[in-house]
Amino acid sequence: MTHAERRAALEAIAAEVRVCTRCRLHQSRTNAVPGEGHPDTEVVFVGEGPGFNEDRLGRPFVGRAGDLLVKLLASIDWRRDEVFITNVVKCRPPDNRDPQPDEIAACQPYLRRQLEALDPALVVTLGRHSMGRFMPGARISDAHGTVRRVDPATGARDASVYALYHPAAALRTPAIERASYEDIAGIPPALEAWRARRARAGEAQAPDPVAAMAAAVTPDERAADLRQPAATAVALATTIETPPVAAPAPDALRVPMPAVDPDDQLGLF
Repeated sequence: MTHAERRAALEAIAAEVRVCTRCRLHQSRTNAVPGEGHPDTEVVFVGEGPGFNEDRLGRPFVGRAGDLLVKLLASIDWRRDEVFITNVVKCRPPDNRDPQPDEIAACQPYLRRQLEALDPALVVTLGRHSMGRFMPGARISDAHGTVRRVDPATGARDASVYALYHPAAALRTPAIERASYEDIAGIPPALEAWRARRARAGEAQAPDPVAAMAAAVTPDERAADLRQPAATAVALATTIETPPVAAPAPDALRVPMPAVDPDDQLGLF
């Protein structure tokens, strides 16, 4: 998917979210909160649902929890406009209660389509409800700061998932805040590990030039080669000396923190 196609897909999803009536949460919302960020990022942060400030402004993570998320990102020299931030549910649950299973299910297609469009390397979950979407059955007290492969059915076809506590929990509990700073420091290495795995996969899938040439030879050409052993030997030697197709270097992959053009920044609110 090209940059323009990815951007258009995300904007189309956001437009649907703003007028969505799939579950009861639309009845009490002020604004739906589709998500926002850079369409070419490798990293997507997924929270649980909008709070009071998010509902008022239509943007994710703009209250005190959002301020802490910005500080956490700054601790690894990242900025929020260089990643994509969204939520499991796009409308605020009344009184900031936990989202109900049917509400999560109603919003699931939006998140799946966002991940399909973004095709991230790393999905970072914020809180247990988000983590449960990508690490079913896991306990956040055990899973925080760990990385696993993502089920492609979530929409992230070839990604890893990294679990963090929700910033709101960190604001309430100093020990969780300390753990959050420790955990987020593991995200850049997790991203590098994903790149290394993708590079190895590229090397494994690189075509064998000798086999490719042999497959391209027709039966008549093969018969002619048998009548000309010297010419065949020369051709084979030339083929063997041809350097193999190199796998792309990790740096050739999409970088996590692209240079942000203000016109490219998606403020989907």
